[in-house]
Amino acid sequence: MSEEAPRAAEKRRKFQAIRGTRDLLPPDTSVWNRVEQVAREVFGTFDFGEIRPPMFEPTELFARSIGAESDVVSKEMYSFEDRDESSVSLRPEATASVCRAYIEHGMQQLPQPVKLYYMGPMFRRERPQKGRYRQFYQIGAEVLGGSDAPAIDAELIEMLMTFFAKIELTAVTLHINSIGHNAPNCRPAYVELLRSELFKVKDQLGADSQRRIETNPLRVLDSKVESEQALIAKLPRIGDHLCAECAAHYAAVKHELELRGIFYTENWRLVRGLDYYMRTTFEIIATGLGSQNAVCGGGRYDGLVEILGGPPTKGIGFAIGEDRLILSLQESGKGAAAQGCDVYVAWMGEKTYATAVRAAHDLRNVGFVVELPPVAQKFGKALGQADRLGAKYALILGEDEVAEGLWTLKALSDGSQIRVPEPSLIEHLKKEHQPRHGSF
Repeated sequence: MSEEAPRAAEKRRKFQAIRGTRDLLPPDTSVWNRVEQVAREVFGTFDFGEIRPPMFEPTELFARSIGAESDVVSKEMYSFEDRDESSVSLRPEATASVCRAYIEHGMQQLPQPVKLYYMGPMFRRERPQKGRYRQFYQIGAEVLGGSDAPAIDAELIEMLMTFFAKIELTAVTLHINSIGHNAPNCRPAYVELLRSELFKVKDQLGADSQRRIETNPLRVLDSKVESEQALIAKLPRIGDHLCAECAAHYAAVKHELELRGIFYTENWRLVRGLDYYMRTTFEIIATGLGSQNAVCGGGRYDGLVEILGGPPTKGIGFAIGEDRLILSLQESGKGAAAQGCDVYVAWMGEKTYATAVRAAHDLRNVGFVVELPPVAQKFGKALGQADRLGAKYALILGEDEVAEGLWTLKALSDGSQIRVPEPSLIEHLKKEHQPRHGSF
């Protein structure tokens, strides 16, 4: 075989997206844009500002925040050696990055609390499945500094529920819990009690749960193994073992939620496996996603900034899995993507081209989606192309229309058409069809 054959085969190679990643294409991206725009609008009304941290950070940042022995850090992160031989990693989550930025930029000197939100891609090398990818997207928010007043926890949850209502994701359930804090008479005492009870049934648990008895007994409560559920149901509940201070905080959070008209379900198995998490934890569960049905998780993490080298700082936040959120919207019939353009400008004859350009410019300026063909077309071909593109209307500009100043507007849904004076076109269209974008 000649050397040219392998080279030719290499040139013919078909490149595909890496396993666990995918291309987001129009018209679906219009749904993503709508969800993100609503998030910006809702979060803005709660006085949150946007932060855009880097996509990669020192590996040590995540090792210290998430835990060097955690599955995320030890098995799932995309890490590599930079040219200066330092280890950097693509971010598997953004909370650590936001806390790092809070410390680095001296944000503790700003009026407290500092309220930040973010959105963008995260990276974990997990087994791909429905709604889970190796490059996935999150929308999240963090409240750093100030106090740990229960009203802060409740208002953050209120913001979340407002966001879900605005995007019409109505089939959701809020789960809440309190996991206490690290005072000896609170969570540590409960963990030891839980460990001792788990040892009594150790032989009936799977390998993962057996390992977690030693490393982190709270994570056994997360188990989805069917044969373990009856055993877990009989374990002591952390809500019965909170210290007086944490019990009062949890009761106040529930009262604050009730003041805001927010319905919730208490879930005693809702825990966080890292030491810096404390007190309030919550999840939002959506329908249509099977066992992986959580679209949002959050909690209070008053110790994290200090772990990362900053001053003692109160903190609470959440992260929304945008991939799962979009999937849930689509499966509930609320995620329909906008199809086609609003107006197809069918111009015929070179003498009409300047008018067609002006018409397209004016329509786009008020927010209509307009398709302007680059070359003149015959009448039948122009209407055929408008139909294939899913246009709502065809604006027909022949030499007669331009000369008389009466433009023909054809509704492609039923074939009806009218002649509209040029100055009246935009107002007429606005009455029939709302522009998709704001005016410029």
